[in-house]
Amino acid sequence: MITLALSKGRIFEETLPLLKVAGIEVGEDPEKTRKLILPTNRADVQVVLVRATDVPTYVQYGGADLGVAGKDVLLEHGGEGLYQPLDLNIAKCRMSVAVRDDYDYAAQVKQGTRIRVATKYTTVARQHFADKGVHVDLIKLYGSMELAPLTGLADAIVDLVSTGKTLVANHLVEVEHIMEISSRLVVNQAALKLKRDKLRPLIDAIASAIQP
Repeated sequence: MITLALSKGRIFEETLPLLKVAGIEVGEDPEKTRKLILPTNRADVQVVLVRATDVPTYVQYGGADLGVAGKDVLLEHGGEGLYQPLDLNIAKCRMSVAVRDDYDYAAQVKQGTRIRVATKYTTVARQHFADKGVHVDLIKLYGSMELAPLTGLADAIVDLVSTGKTLVANHLVEVEHIMEISSRLVVNQAALKLKRDKLRPLIDAIASAIQP
């Protein structure tokens, strides 16, 4: 049995066409079932539904043979024990620094002010500001990041941005672009050896379906 770890939402929806090219179709809609293990049209392939942040952990420890995870999640996880053969070019967005539209970020940085930054991507944020020589206090949040500057909890946020409409609606602006984000295929290294005959054709088929 090959087990593929996916998270609900955008990644799940954008992975389906890639799987279809590989001859795999998921049997049920995750939004319409309470099941966490979904069958596919292949008896030897199943999909497990997990939180996006848990996909690398499931794959690392063998709870799944392979999975799809965003670059942001993999950077926070560290990627230990994972083979990352493909950038799938799906679920694209960017990671940015954003502040209130009336906050003079450039002036604060120039003055060497210590800035409070709210984010759930503490590893990426810490490295970004360290590289710039900016002193920050990081505040870990798990959601509604835009509230942090509005309530005075933080001066800035580091978060994923897709269209930017949520920032505009909350009177925030992007002030720095950190990196482009997309989703990767990750594979358990032991599974790649033990199940090579099944996994390698699947990986190759998915690779052939990736849009540039």
